[in-house]
Amino acid sequence: MARLFGTDGVRGVANEELTPLLAMQIGQAGAYVLTMEKEHCTGREKDLGTGNSVESDCKPIIMVGCDTRISGDMLANALMAGVCSVGANCIYVGVIPTPAVAYLTHKYGADAGVVISASHNPVEFNGIKFFDGNGYKLPDELEDKIESIINNHMGGIAFPTGSGVGKITYQADAREAYIEHEISTVPVKLSGMKIVVDCAEGASYYTSVEALKRLGADVIPIHNNPDGTNINAGCGSTHMEDLRAEVVAKKAEIGLAFDGDADRMLAVDENGAVVDGDQIMAIVGNYIKAQGKLKKDTIVATVMSNLGFFLMGKEKGLTIEQTKVGDRYVLERMKEVGASLGGEQSGHIIFLEESTTGDGLLSALHLLQVMVESGKSLSELARIMEVLPQALVNARVSNSKKEKYLDYPEIAEAIRVLEAKFAGEGRVLIRPSGTEPLVRVLIEGKDQEVIREEAERLADLIQTFCG
Repeated sequence: MARLFGTDGVRGVANEELTPLLAMQIGQAGAYVLTMEKEHCTGREKDLGTGNSVESDCKPIIMVGCDTRISGDMLANALMAGVCSVGANCIYVGVIPTPAVAYLTHKYGADAGVVISASHNPVEFNGIKFFDGNGYKLPDELEDKIESIINNHMGGIAFPTGSGVGKITYQADAREAYIEHEISTVPVKLSGMKIVVDCAEGASYYTSVEALKRLGADVIPIHNNPDGTNINAGCGSTHMEDLRAEVVAKKAEIGLAFDGDADRMLAVDENGAVVDGDQIMAIVGNYIKAQGKLKKDTIVATVMSNLGFFLMGKEKGLTIEQTKVGDRYVLERMKEVGASLGGEQSGHIIFLEESTTGDGLLSALHLLQVMVESGKSLSELARIMEVLPQALVNARVSNSKKEKYLDYPEIAEAIRVLEAKFAGEGRVLIRPSGTEPLVRVLIEGKDQEVIREEAERLADLIQTFCG
């Protein structure tokens, strides 16, 4: 049986793979695992709206938020029903970025946080991801524990009755606390700066625009009218054509693209060129290093980072640690080596001294701070590293076969031939997606046309055998 949890929680087509029944079971098992050791209740807790101490019924508290997709209400309510059925309370904060749930869970002393979101995926998908009481994503061991309880049909869990059942509290103004946290963390003055913001019809449609306006920016929002069905549809950090065109047309200094749940951000310079996560980490990392604030002069990246990023690190005296794809694995490595900055080419960037997870708005504010304080344009700053030619092609496969592509001799041999061809002047990286039914084929080399043709050829082969 395939593992229920992927690299970023549970994902699937809503109401088909990720059903309300499964969401309820995840709520039951998750609440049980994450709160069963709750002790030392004082009879008081923090009120989310005011921060004041109020009376508590001593039940565990799970904070729940979601992105804008239409299935969010269905799954959030099913999950909260499961949480309440094992005797825990829920605070539902509605549509809000993923990093906001992580921050608020810790700030207000909740026992855990849950986000209903499929991040950058199309609207038919949805997902469930957990944070512990400190705002960190769960390690594999805890996810496995939750999964084992579900597989064992909730064996061992007590279901209370009467006053033992949990309740749901609805908190509509939680996003304001998140905005205030963000702009106080990086208090950059943006007066007069023209910024185009692509909200991906997702969770940042209010928070990102409002935060930048409060800092004085002239904000031009696009794709910020979510209707439940248009999230990530031809927009956001995975589809940046509209943003690039709007930045040039409006003569803006920068464009910012968020994904559906706003835990990642990519940028566009004043000429309409994309500035990816590697470049953003290079720009901000070197700026922080110059201030003596980059811990151990280290940045944690993944195997998907461009070769040019590693060459930049060597030139600038940075240590670049490498880990597998997934911001949770970046975070684990950051904690292991004592790094304060890490992230992914896709725009998940973690500032560990300020946030426990990827935070698109926080990344944007740090990038804007470098622009303001250096007086340089984004295109000038982005030249800090050379982006080497890279081709990434996705092979669409069945979920049951995406981990088994090397079982086919034809695929294994094709990969061996490519690795030999690019040895010494590039690299070949094949990996199954942790969140989608895809095998990703990445090739780096000197000639963009050649590597693109080779990547497409290999992706077609994988799709033929594993589709």
